[in-house]
Amino acid sequence: MSLDPAGRAPTAGIVATGSELLAGRVHDANGPWIAERLGELGIEVAHILLVGDRPDDMESALRYLAGAGVDLVVTSGGLGPTADDLTAAVVADVTGRPLELDEQMEKVVGDIISRFADRLHWDADALAEANRKQAMVPRGATPIQPVGTAPGLAVPPGEGADGYTPTVLVLPGPPREVQGMWDDALGSAPLRALLERTAPFEETHLRLFGVPESEIAATLRAVGEHTDLAPLEIVTCLRDFTLEVDLRKRPGDEAARAAHDAVVTEIDTRHGRAVFSRTGETIDELVFGLLAGRTIATAESCTGGLLAGRLTAPAGASAHVQGGIVSYANEAKEHLLGVPHELIEAHGAVSPEVAHAMAGGALERFGVDVAVAVSGVAGPGGGTAEKPVGYVCFSVRTADGREIARDPVLPGGRGDVRERSVVLAMHLVRRILTEG
Repeated sequence: MSLDPAGRAPTAGIVATGSELLAGRVHDANGPWIAERLGELGIEVAHILLVGDRPDDMESALRYLAGAGVDLVVTSGGLGPTADDLTAAVVADVTGRPLELDEQMEKVVGDIISRFADRLHWDADALAEANRKQAMVPRGATPIQPVGTAPGLAVPPGEGADGYTPTVLVLPGPPREVQGMWDDALGSAPLRALLERTAPFEETHLRLFGVPESEIAATLRAVGEHTDLAPLEIVTCLRDFTLEVDLRKRPGDEAARAAHDAVVTEIDTRHGRAVFSRTGETIDELVFGLLAGRTIATAESCTGGLLAGRLTAPAGASAHVQGGIVSYANEAKEHLLGVPHELIEAHGAVSPEVAHAMAGGALERFGVDVAVAVSGVAGPGGGTAEKPVGYVCFSVRTADGREIARDPVLPGGRGDVRERSVVLAMHLVRRILTEG
């Protein structure tokens, strides 16, 4: 990796355009995705900006990032054929590169649009104008083949009216198109020149379950008492009820390596049993791998099929998921899973005993290697002093007679309890498969 004359690696800013983003009607999926991809390449993202479809706002965002000294700006949105799609024109103005017609891209876009024109009865004159608009390219920029109808643009750095302008990568708004064009964008000459100045970060991705952020914060403070953590980038995040600890450093930085090793060692010492992944794998990915050669079934009450949905989400799930039963009513527990009526009468539908019987019923009826049962009080009503809202009973049983059972009180509202129950059930499945 070679750094610039100032001795730093490249930085980037991201501008997501669209008034619908500011209105809250649409969530920005492009900014975080692009930031993650740039991070993998070793480019530090310094800013993510959301702006409306007003040209003055887009211009201000671009000039702000150029003034901040970033090496790359990535924009998403505003490349369509309508009057409010002005990103290419604004980029051309800010970078001092007048728009010119790219005849080859005009043909490419025209061929794409013509596939729909006859069927949708588009106006020929309007079609020609839209086609030409999307083929206008800032002078010296490299067009990027479209996935939809809008081509992307890779604009090299230069001198605009206000001085230095960074490399600008202009991408469309739909996430499917952004992701589909990404590799071609990286292969463009302006991006290749930028990537020659950096190298991917060295990263460690620890995933912990059952540890609050406050405890990790205390652990990091303890390490910081005897080790300088400044050279190491540490990011902690609670997502999907999992504590993510990401450590990132530049290759060859020995001070960062020493800090990295000290952090990992201390986390292992204090929280080793809670660490379930060291490569960033999600609980879903881990369970999917552990189920190879095994079969599983579910018996759910308060989660209403959410657990079965999670297990069947990955492609190839049919190799191990045999089925699931949503036994919400007591009668369903009795008739579909064989839970004795007397057991429910004695202990209640939400009880370790009934969860155990539900798992046994799923084992028997589906003939699987592993069965997992969930029954709880999700709320907001229905709780008692003995079984408050959030009280959930779990049973994970195997065909060879092993079981893991838990009955915690989970915090949060109804949605939180249901989602936390699914995550906890996944971890109990992971644990019984790992121990087995």
